[in-house]
Amino acid sequence: MAGDVQTGRTSPDLRDLLAERLGSDVGLDTSSDPDTLDVPSDGWHRALTALRDEAALDYFDWLSAVDLDGDGFQVVVHLAHVGRPDDLAHVLVRTSLPADDPRLDSVTDVFRGASWHERETHEMFGIDFLGHPNLVPLLLPDGFEGHPLRKDFVLVARAAKPWPGAKEPGESDAEAAPSRRRLLPPGVPDPSWGAKPVREPDAQP
Repeated sequence: MAGDVQTGRTSPDLRDLLAERLGSDVGLDTSSDPDTLDVPSDGWHRALTALRDEAALDYFDWLSAVDLDGDGFQVVVHLAHVGRPDDLAHVLVRTSLPADDPRLDSVTDVFRGASWHERETHEMFGIDFLGHPNLVPLLLPDGFEGHPLRKDFVLVARAAKPWPGAKEPGESDAEAAPSRRRLLPPGVPDPSWGAKPVREPDAQP
């Protein structure tokens, strides 16, 4: 990551800053662009506050989540500092949450623009943002049940009509290939899912 245009801090500098402020280890992943800082969930609010106030990363771009398919969730935010037209310093900040109780401190008091992003992430992934002033649905209709971007969410449209591909997922043209369990794409329910037909009682003699 380019050094911050006001403080000259690089990604390792930001990691050290957060580790000092949080009193815990902070990870640094340089395989992405921009670099990613991994912070503990209980230090989420403090981390974003420190990056805003002490590293001049005061532009909130976006926040979202990733479902790790049974291994919990990751919440990711993109922060930046925009100076002159050719100056841009930015970083991703990421934290992990458990699958059974995903909750995280809201940062709406740090970045006002986080409000809608937290609302969307709440309804799409079921993550609670503690302290959010108005954590109500943003995109889904009233009465909608479930969280559509979770990987265990069943897409009812896939249950009502067959998979539209020429081949079912998992099928192959190679006749000599060993037989494998047929794979279902995300959102396609197990054949046992859904309402069962009602069996008519046997006719009385």
